[in-house]
Amino acid sequence: NALYNLYFAITKSNKNANYSISSADFRFNSVRTGQADSKREIYVLVVGETSRAMEWSLYGYERNTTPRMEGLDGLIHFTDVVTQSNNTHKSVPIILSAASAENYGVIYDEKSIVTAFKEAGFHTAFFSNQLPNHSFIDFLGMEADDWKFIKKDAPKGANISDDELLFLVEKELKAGHQKLFIVLHAYGSHFNYKERYPESMSVFKPDNLTDAKYENKEYLMNAYDNTIRYTDGFLASLITLLQKTNSFSAMLYTSDHGEDIFDDNRKLFLHASPVPSYYQLHVPFLIWLSKTYREKNVEVHEAILQNREKPVAGNASVFHTMLNLAGVQTPYRADSLSVANRQYLIRPRYYLNDHNLPKSLDKIGLKKEDIEQFRRNNLVFP
Repeated sequence: NALYNLYFAITKSNKNANYSISSADFRFNSVRTGQADSKREIYVLVVGETSRAMEWSLYGYERNTTPRMEGLDGLIHFTDVVTQSNNTHKSVPIILSAASAENYGVIYDEKSIVTAFKEAGFHTAFFSNQLPNHSFIDFLGMEADDWKFIKKDAPKGANISDDELLFLVEKELKAGHQKLFIVLHAYGSHFNYKERYPESMSVFKPDNLTDAKYENKEYLMNAYDNTIRYTDGFLASLITLLQKTNSFSAMLYTSDHGEDIFDDNRKLFLHASPVPSYYQLHVPFLIWLSKTYREKNVEVHEAILQNREKPVAGNASVFHTMLNLAGVQTPYRADSLSVANRQYLIRPRYYLNDHNLPKSLDKIGLKKEDIEQFRRNNLVFP
């Protein structure tokens, strides 16, 4: 095992280092189908961080953590969405590409959804509230016409809120691009939770103890719920910006993975463990459509409503759904994976293990506590 793991790590590192070469000649051959005629089009993909669906009042949580989202016209939330990885550096590249747990190897040879939109004539932007670290997230994001990692030039250890991303969005909107695609990578609910929101948004208290200890669970849960309420405001503000453009627009939000917060007798905390838990897997997945979009694309809107309660491999469906929403055609788009399409098919659920191999959910070591949570929250298992 040690020799295999060493070989696997070296091979993976070499593939990462050679990505610019192995993907250099790749083309999606993307084209546009008729969508909004001469009307301005704006599509936004928001990649959340460490957000658990079970903590959103939009999903039935007893605390009022998503008050602004719940009142938004045109917002649809998907109830049964599970991530294919509990690790940011695997989950986010799946979100940004045609890769999935079942075909993760294509990540080394293909480009991102940003390039698919660029080939179709869109001006593209990628803005992140995370530090670049020479990973696939960086490589894929830097394919955009405009890109920025806002933490890069900040003082070391500076706490920058996700709202700072909205200023960059405003700038792109004011530039007047007729066809615009924006990707935002938020910091969301990443630990330390208390640092993810301003004191003015400290609704659930006490939240002042931040050490990762079981005896601090009440404080940690309060702080975590405050991060969800902050994300609610961030997304609602983003949608308000889109509404003000009076454009043909859509937004998709999902999180890369969830989080353990001392939820049961196992006393698990954080994420990216070799064996995930239910709490790391169940993520929110939202689509917002502008009024003009819904009026023009009735069939897409109806397909989304039709699919909203079906089981979804969240990050593996984003690429196909986002292209579908924008009317971008490419041989790499699979409508059977798009929740915005009537051809969407329910598939077996897979998880990407430590060796980048797809494993059925019932084969990854989930415990009885996790399976019970799947059933309690009406999620399909496996």
